[in-house]
Amino acid sequence: MDYSNIKLPKPNFTGILISVALGVVVAVGVYQAQIRGLIPAGNLSLPKGPNQEIRTVVQEENNIISVVDKSSASVVAIGVSRKVVNPFDPFALPKAESSTIGTGFVVSERGIIVTNKHVVSETGTKYTVLTRDNQKYDIKKIYRDPIFDLAIIQIDGSNLKALELGDSSKLKVGQTVIAIGNALGRLTNTVTTGVVSGLGRKVLTEDPFGVANESLDNLIQTDAAINPGNSGGPLLNSAGQVIGVNVATTEGAQNIGFAVPINSVQSIVSEFVTKGSVSRPFLGVRYRFITKDVAILNEVSEGVYVQEVVSGGPAEKAGVQSGDIITKINGQTVDSENIISDIISRSQIGQRVDLEVWRDGKTIKMTATLEELPSE
Repeated sequence: MDYSNIKLPKPNFTGILISVALGVVVAVGVYQAQIRGLIPAGNLSLPKGPNQEIRTVVQEENNIISVVDKSSASVVAIGVSRKVVNPFDPFALPKAESSTIGTGFVVSERGIIVTNKHVVSETGTKYTVLTRDNQKYDIKKIYRDPIFDLAIIQIDGSNLKALELGDSSKLKVGQTVIAIGNALGRLTNTVTTGVVSGLGRKVLTEDPFGVANESLDNLIQTDAAINPGNSGGPLLNSAGQVIGVNVATTEGAQNIGFAVPINSVQSIVSEFVTKGSVSRPFLGVRYRFITKDVAILNEVSEGVYVQEVVSGGPAEKAGVQSGDIITKINGQTVDSENIISDIISRSQIGQRVDLEVWRDGKTIKMTATLEELPSE
């Protein structure tokens, strides 16, 4: 059969235009119906372009990366230099050895750094600061706070970037937090993340021999890993602000760490930055809070039980004795563990405070004059 003379029909342009127009009308109608919920949208999706990333980093991860990038340069390693003698060679000379024992973070461009007191607790020992870019500095001055496990150190550093301090009073349980420190003393700028697990925690710290050392109150609990060497490092919120100073972990438990709220140390840091020293009032008692149910059970008054009175301190001069129960301070009933410490911290050196003390079933009134807290 000869197909040479067969011709294709001429396209009907009018029909094509009508078909396209009808298609557009139908598409618009379907789209409007979908966005109004009249027709299910289904699982249709546009195909990805050749340059579109298949794997994307979620916003939370991006935020953590941003905080770490911004903050890491302000986190430093605290080192110690010791002279070590080889016990197997009595004729060997002492050899100097340096090791990283903790973490700190810059709070002022003047070379002022915050860390834990237990990191730099030994007087007469040479401590050093090592920055992320391997700049090494000797420590000029150390302030050791005897109430919080806190120390403020000063170096001759320059071009140091200070971290922004946040507001720990606004913390919520479940909030994301980031810890940066020198884990185990050798893994520098280790980053761990977690959440705020609890607020207002109380921890009794112990020395290596298991003897109770000091009580730390009103701590932040977090499940962000805090290992030996992390002590003194910053606990940051998702905005990159310091909301705590990492201080302790719990042996025998997993994902339980603690940090001192930054609001507890801000006034101390500000005073040190301004004056180069810190002056704080103190009453001179070590006490334990007696709750209402314990007080009823033991037929004593609710308040704080005085375990120890500092010799020569304001409380002793006022007549406070071990075994007393302080029930009121400045007319305020002591029905919370932090009432006395809060009132004292807001007072001035030389200020008088009125005490009501329960002793042998009787209430005794006395007045103590606050003195300057000796630094360690």
